[in-house]
Amino acid sequence: MKQILRTAILLTLACAALAVVSNFAQAQKIDLAFGLSTVTAPPLSPGDNNHAPVSLSGGTYPGFSADVLFWHNLGIGGEIYWKGNRGKYGGDSTLPFRPMFLDLNAVYAPKLASHTYLELVGGIGALDTRIYCQGCGNGYNTNYASDKHFMADFGAGLKVYPARNFFVRPEAKLYLVNNNLNFSSPRVVRYGLSIGYTFGGH
Repeated sequence: MKQILRTAILLTLACAALAVVSNFAQAQKIDLAFGLSTVTAPPLSPGDNNHAPVSLSGGTYPGFSADVLFWHNLGIGGEIYWKGNRGKYGGDSTLPFRPMFLDLNAVYAPKLASHTYLELVGGIGALDTRIYCQGCGNGYNTNYASDKHFMADFGAGLKVYPARNFFVRPEAKLYLVNNNLNFSSPRVVRYGLSIGYTFGGH
């Protein structure tokens, strides 16, 4: 009886996975993009003893994003952005660090005009701050310690197609980072420009 139950569960999962893959295969649009951004965050508020007086503001953040629109103008997407060069935590050159923003989002991208789309996103992810030091690695063969915090994110962009399926997308995103005690605020804003390509027409 247990064997039959296991087989039934496996077949159900396999059918569900096949349905998901089939939906993706028939996706209306798949976007891939590369972008450059910068971030800004509020300074430490007076009387705030919970956060360190180190702001995440500044720096160049390259990154990649992708999304799949599979039902009307709705879909899912993900992205990763990281600080291009190592910062100095609190100005201390012995504590280089690099923040990385990773997230998975719901995407809504209605058409505004010919060759122009609005893109609204919202989801969850993590801020992963890598602090580089000798003897770090959390048991792995690396030269950094990783400090991860859950976050929610909300953003908007304007996707414009100047030629064929190539697009340019100015964008902005708000990150709300849980328990972000190593920096001056739980709020971080990223804004920048992405260049990408849409598979499946637009």
